[in-house]
Amino acid sequence: MYFDHGYYMGGMHALWWVFWLILVVALVYTGWSPQRRAGRRERESPHELLQRRLARGEITPEAYEQAKTLLDRDTGTH
Repeated sequence: MYFDHGYYMGGMHALWWVFWLILVVALVYTGWSPQRRAGRRERESPHELLQRRLARGEITPEAYEQAKTLLDRDTGTH
């Protein structure tokens, strides 16, 4: 079909639409959004969280040792 001034609206014009559609679908599929990338970071273990809280001074060394003992008992690690 020919439209205004004899230009055919299929062909390469249609391929550009397909290209952009595929690009958008690929970006959505791979989770390009910043929120998803932030969620992909590894979660810290309970021991790492405990060590960080001790280093910041949020808990006392005694509370750290008590919590660490509970974590070790529950997970079976030493």
